[in-house]
Amino acid sequence: TSAGCRSRIKRKLDALTRILEVESFEAMIIFVRTKQATEDLAERLRARGFSAAAINGDIVQAQRERTIGQLKSGALDILVATDVAARGLDVDRISHVVNYDIPHDTESYVHRIGRTGRAGRTGDALLFVAPRERHLLKSIERTTRQPLTEIQLPTVEDVNAQRVSKFGDSITESLNSENLALFRKLIEDYEREHDVPLADIAAALAVQSRDGESFLMAPEPPAPPRREREPRERPARRFDDGGPSGPRVGRDGQEFATYRIAVGKRHKVVPGAIVGAIANEGGLRRSDFGHISIRPDHSLVELPANLPKETVEALRATRISGVLIQLQLDQGAPTGRQGRGGREDRAGGKFSRDRGDRGHRGDRGDRGDRGDRFAKRRPRD
Repeated sequence: TSAGCRSRIKRKLDALTRILEVESFEAMIIFVRTKQATEDLAERLRARGFSAAAINGDIVQAQRERTIGQLKSGALDILVATDVAARGLDVDRISHVVNYDIPHDTESYVHRIGRTGRAGRTGDALLFVAPRERHLLKSIERTTRQPLTEIQLPTVEDVNAQRVSKFGDSITESLNSENLALFRKLIEDYEREHDVPLADIAAALAVQSRDGESFLMAPEPPAPPRREREPRERPARRFDDGGPSGPRVGRDGQEFATYRIAVGKRHKVVPGAIVGAIANEGGLRRSDFGHISIRPDHSLVELPANLPKETVEALRATRISGVLIQLQLDQGAPTGRQGRGGREDRAGGKFSRDRGDRGHRGDRGDRGDRGDRFAKRRPRD
């Protein structure tokens, strides 16, 4: 079966946390794109009380084997990994695979979900999809020939009900397995000396065990009303093909340089795909993008002129629609009809940074009341 969801939750981590609290799983592997993301996400999950660890290409073999051994034995429940680090991983306990970062190529997706439901078991695969990544979802569905529909994220009520249930289970477990004699005497002495009901003492101990953290989630605030934006007319800036592109200074003083990437209209790319891929792989913000011009076989993108060397190297190896973008500074082209403002050049003006918050068509889904969505697929046994 296939299912999916749309949510107003803006942060993927909050959405993932709800799933982890409500969904019943034995062991889980969560895929992200970068080495740093594995460490960051594993650390944040541990801070929220989950048993999680990271593996990536920088982790030494001995530590990798130790971590996988913990996953197999049940000492560890959640593994955060990159595609490369997870190669050859075979753990029967893995019941869930989470595509926290959607892969840029369908082959990686197929390899990822193949790691669940081993040894004849069933398993679930979850896929988070941001609005600007819908084209990647469609590519996956087209390749796998199996549509992924949306499912509802657990609500605040679902999470709170699960927390209450687990709280009761933990009390029962302690009553059945712990030596209570010492603490029973301490509680009885306290009750006698302070004339406090046992229920109040138990409640105080429960609060103490939370270490200042809230036990139940607060109700979700109502969805904010959509804000109608005032139309703003600004002159469109056109890319000039007549020579090397010089730097341009934006409204906030940001200096832009024009970069060329090896994907264009024939690859069916849209500005949202370009922004999403470059932002994710290069750690850039939306304000770091200027004009985008999509040409037949390549595109021109304005990015900060002072991009660090390591960022440029990472972006050169980035793929959009399965194609290496081969990022490089634009050196222009011989002057011709196209450079005089032909139809091809107009694309740059439509998706310019100078149009304020309107952004590009590919990012319309980033409005607050839409948020991330994820899809869920149950692989075949």
